[in-house]
Amino acid sequence: MTNPSHFHTYRVENGIAEILMNHPPVNAMTVPWLDELLACFERAAADEAVRVVILGSTVPGRFCAGLDLKAFSEGDGETTRALLERLYTGFTDLQFRLGKPSIAAVNGTARGGGMTLAISCDMAVVERDASLGYPEIDVGVIPAIHFTHLHRIIGKHRAFDLLFTGRAFSAQEAFDLGLAARIVEDGTALQEARALAAVLAAKPPRILKMAREYFLSELDDGYRKGVKAAVENFCNVAATAESKAGIQAFVERQRKR
Repeated sequence: MTNPSHFHTYRVENGIAEILMNHPPVNAMTVPWLDELLACFERAAADEAVRVVILGSTVPGRFCAGLDLKAFSEGDGETTRALLERLYTGFTDLQFRLGKPSIAAVNGTARGGGMTLAISCDMAVVERDASLGYPEIDVGVIPAIHFTHLHRIIGKHRAFDLLFTGRAFSAQEAFDLGLAARIVEDGTALQEARALAAVLAAKPPRILKMAREYFLSELDDGYRKGVKAAVENFCNVAATAESKAGIQAFVERQRKR
């Protein structure tokens, strides 16, 4: 069963739901884009026939570049809050109550909000030549949600390095830090995610659902509360004159390319 939409493609086969981001050139996020993505996940959560959910991309070499900064710069404070409530609060809550495992198939560049999507899934399968990073500070905003959880995964000092330098890092480094479950050859992320999903889909569904709920509850440790604070922190930074100038400068550089 396949249902194309404006920004994403939703397909279910053999108990596996595939949500494939399909918004060239870089799968940049807007409010409508995020609304549609959340609707796809809601659909998968409600379908008892779905055992596992894969999040991937149809755009070659691009998983997700994060927020559409051009649309972001043209919006106001309410637009900022709407984006963050969907990306941070909405997506986190949906993952928590999804009721089935989720796998990110990272086929290329993932930045900012794209990292949020990948890390929020239960596992990430990352292609060897993928490039990852948290460049938000460089353009005048902050990776606020990652302040909440990244240090718990990789430790304070390594988290500070990635979040505050904004440098790009490789799939191998992501794997070594514990941010990727598996590294796969280029062009095979979706294929490998499907194979992994088939293994999980063969497990007893009720046991798998309960086990995942217990696992996530142990991991939570105030995380979802911290996510709500991250929305406020991001909005506070985005409201500053320095942030607005940084975003506008980035948009102007992109226009000249």
